[in-house]
Amino acid sequence: MSFADKAKNAAEDLAGKAKEVVGKVTGDDSLETEGKTDQGVSDLKQAGEKAKDAFKH
Repeated sequence: MSFADKAKNAAEDLAGKAKEVVGKVTGDDSLETEGKTDQGVSDLKQAGEKAKDAFKH
């Protein structure tokens, strides 16, 4: 996984966490769910990149 991909995935994860927290604080269930979804997508991307790295080595 390249450094740029890691940074992008980390930023997406952080944005998702922020959305989740804002959703909880404001009572916006939709925003909270969107944040959790963003985090899940980021986790899947990270897993895919790790799998690609494993096959390269």
